[in-house]
Amino acid sequence: MNDKSRSAPRAVIFIIDVLMIFFSTMIAYLLRFNFNIPPDQLEQIPFALSVIMLTRIFSFTIAKTFTGIIQYTETQDVMRILSTLLVGTLAISIIDYTYFLTYETILIPRAILIIEFITSSIGLIAFRLLIKTTYTEFRAPNGHKNGKKTNIIIFGAGEAGIFTYNALKQNFGDSVEIAAFIDDSSAKQGRKLMGVKVHKPNALEELLKEFRIDKLIISAQSVSVERKNELAEICLKHKTKIQYVPPVKKWINGELSANQIKDINILELLERSEIALDRTAISQELNGKTIWITGGAGSIGSEIIRQVINFSPAKIVVIDTAETPMYHIELEFNSISNNDIEFIIGDVRSRARMTKAFKQFPPDIIYHAAAYKHVPLMESNPSEAIWTNVKGTRVLADLANEYNVEKFIMISTDKAVNPTNVMGASKRIAEIYVQALNNLSKTSYITTRFGNVLGSNGSVIPLFTQQIKEGGPITITHPEITRYFMTIPEACQLVLVAGNKGNGGEIFVFNMGESVKILDLAQKMIKLSDLEVGKDIQIIFTGLRPGEKLYEELLATEENTLPTDHEKIMIAKVRPYDYDKINSEIQTLIDLFDSQDNFQLVKRMKNIVPEFKSKNSIYEGLDNQ
Repeated sequence: MNDKSRSAPRAVIFIIDVLMIFFSTMIAYLLRFNFNIPPDQLEQIPFALSVIMLTRIFSFTIAKTFTGIIQYTETQDVMRILSTLLVGTLAISIIDYTYFLTYETILIPRAILIIEFITSSIGLIAFRLLIKTTYTEFRAPNGHKNGKKTNIIIFGAGEAGIFTYNALKQNFGDSVEIAAFIDDSSAKQGRKLMGVKVHKPNALEELLKEFRIDKLIISAQSVSVERKNELAEICLKHKTKIQYVPPVKKWINGELSANQIKDINILELLERSEIALDRTAISQELNGKTIWITGGAGSIGSEIIRQVINFSPAKIVVIDTAETPMYHIELEFNSISNNDIEFIIGDVRSRARMTKAFKQFPPDIIYHAAAYKHVPLMESNPSEAIWTNVKGTRVLADLANEYNVEKFIMISTDKAVNPTNVMGASKRIAEIYVQALNNLSKTSYITTRFGNVLGSNGSVIPLFTQQIKEGGPITITHPEITRYFMTIPEACQLVLVAGNKGNGGEIFVFNMGESVKILDLAQKMIKLSDLEVGKDIQIIFTGLRPGEKLYEELLATEENTLPTDHEKIMIAKVRPYDYDKINSEIQTLIDLFDSQDNFQLVKRMKNIVPEFKSKNSIYEGLDNQ
């Protein structure tokens, strides 16, 4: 039976509330007159009771005190009942005073109003708490009935820790045992909270052994990612599940529910501190403008929409060729936004289609995220990498120049640095073109480079998650392969910052932090799923894929960087290119598309990008020619 079917019907709650008012009023009269109500008061009771009942019914209807899910009654519901009763009492007092001015007699003694208010408050709140307690008792797992308890440590002995303790006890009763609190504050250590001792963080391992802890719940709201990783490592070593309490703003009606406490996942352990955005500067640039986002149905493009929409652009134009993803993006933003958003199914490689869009919705700023990004697929299909990543970028960049677009921000990749594959080389050629065009145009062409994005289409996280769900095996190309990772929101925030800071011609490189060994990542994901490596889930090595390299770079060997005033953004210094020369070379490359001769296409790419050296690829022989 689900929660909905267990919910008390609103009509029943309303009737019980009204009966509670009736009995509270009668109790008030009995208490006020020591259970001996004078005859004159008895005569007035029907009229007085009518005034009280009608006023209460009206106020309950307006405040909808009976519409909450009674078995989840929380502080906000109690406050609503008290405020509604208080307002009703004031209204009754006004009616009583008006009656006194008219008839020179008091209809309802003040003591009656006070006692009725207190009695009604106690009755209505007690009724709800009784239902909640009964519901919680029946809903709680049966673990305590067979003597088995879940032992839990709460990390964080602050207010969130208390809320976590209460939520667990309310939901699971005696089936959970809070063995300890842990807190960094020396002022709290050694004391007791809710009858449970608060320990130092270095006591965690000993506590895990002593109490055979099933779960560690991180309730503290400001725990760094580094600290989360430390705690996760200790817990995983002792086969203890690690969970976390969501931010307070996500709590239901300001109260924490136990079902909101979630298992920590790999994304929480790989994320970094929030990006500091100069919201004023970005708002000044985007507010009231027409913003284009190509590849807007993809994981990066769609997140750029979510970021940009916060700065009140006049119009957002989303362009993509993928019909089904675009449909889902349209549904998402039409339901949450009042902004003017246009969704265009269109191919950036088609000059005619893009020209029509430029005429219909002239852009002020373009975020160009449309691209083919999958290394092995592009290694097998170099003509498509060229057609989309090179020609598509050139079409948009040329039109941006013709229509005097303010800024053109290209989303590139770390694989463009000393490329070892077709995809990376195609993105490097696109970078070269927009940089060269920048020298001749009023448009500012800006390039942003970053590595793998966590959770994006094609990244290893969704792949490993699916493989674990299916019982394995997890497939890794090489035991020593490493990658840089960044979350989708972090990457897109840095794109906004770089786009705002750029004057044109720069390649902005993002600080991706430390590279992550993919084998370590896979092992941690398995352990976080309460499984054992080699026992429950196997890991197999499939060999490097065509064009894949063990280690990624963010800067080419001939490049260096200049710092910016943002600690996570640097500017790559690259050699300049002559526009006429590079334009001619790119045109020759694009003209080879019709031949569909992969070797000729890749050979031409290597002529444009001499540092392009193929790895684990059929094109390696071209490097020796």
